Amino acid sequence: MAALPETPTPTRDAIFDAYEADADTGFRPHLGASQIGKSCERALWYDFRWATPAQFPGRILRLFETGQLEETRLVKNLRRIGATVLEADPETGRQWRVEAHGGHFGGSLDGVALGLPEAPKTWHVLEFKTHSMKSFRELVARGVAETKPQHWAQMQIYMHLTGLTRAMYLAVCKDTDDLHVERVHADGDAAERLLAKAARVINAARPPARISEDPTWFECRFCDHHAVCHGGRTATHTCRSCLHSTPVEGGWHCARHDRMLSPADERFPCLQHLFIPVLVPGEVIDAGRDFVAYRMADGTTWVDEAHVDEDSPC
Repeated sequence: MAALPETPTPTRDAIFDAYEADADTGFRPHLGASQIGKSCERALWYDFRWATPAQFPGRILRLFETGQLEETRLVKNLRRIGATVLEADPETGRQWRVEAHGGHFGGSLDGVALGLPEAPKTWHVLEFKTHSMKSFRELVARGVAETKPQHWAQMQIYMHLTGLTRAMYLAVCKDTDDLHVERVHADGDAAERLLAKAARVINAARPPARISEDPTWFECRFCDHHAVCHGGRTATHTCRSCLHSTPVEGGWHCARHDRMLSPADERFPCLQHLFIPVLVPGEVIDAGRDFVAYRMADGTTWVDEAHVDEDSPC
């Protein structure tokens, strides 16, 4: 007997399609504290240079939103038990933010809290996360530092740059609504190593070495940049992938036009864009001021050529 076709669900499809339509590229203006715990510095360099746009299906985008909505609930939970929770910096009225390396590295805190039962007189950085059942069980069994090193690194950066010495990690199991609460102590040496790692990534003119040369290595297979790093795909066309751009104090500088770039410039490059050669899956065989020629893997030649317009303000 032939299988019956799946019943159409246009409402479900429309909801997820709407999430996808509203999604942006996912490009961050800075290298994020939430990213710095990644084990592969090359992947971090690709993040910073906007090598690959974020492309998530609508269901996953909705799942991300669920995690954001949980933050409000956790703040309410903490206040209900008598804690003082500040979601925003009283001096600015905006979300707590930390920065380093000329503004090219940083992140935003979920909040800070005082009056927590474990240590009522100590201010804590707050970090909220949601977990699947499997992830939650591992977290409870082995702790955040071992099971979620990126989350642990994120909290170390936040503590180091705010001057606080404690963080509280509040994790929600999405399957059972159970909570895991874990206090994390500041590790100044680890934070300094993470800051040095961020500086290496930001200041690198070329991508660091891969964590593995094997494209089937598990960390590579699940990396957002697998297609660029191992699969022969050219990076996204932005100012950050251009050989003329350099991160400097307070922003990005274009050597071709000798000026600072605005955020809009960074996303929508001018006609003189030339890829950083390592972001093109080919061998450089010739180059000049306005072009770079490549021999591609299939033996063909591709010329990355600037479109020069002397009347253009760019």
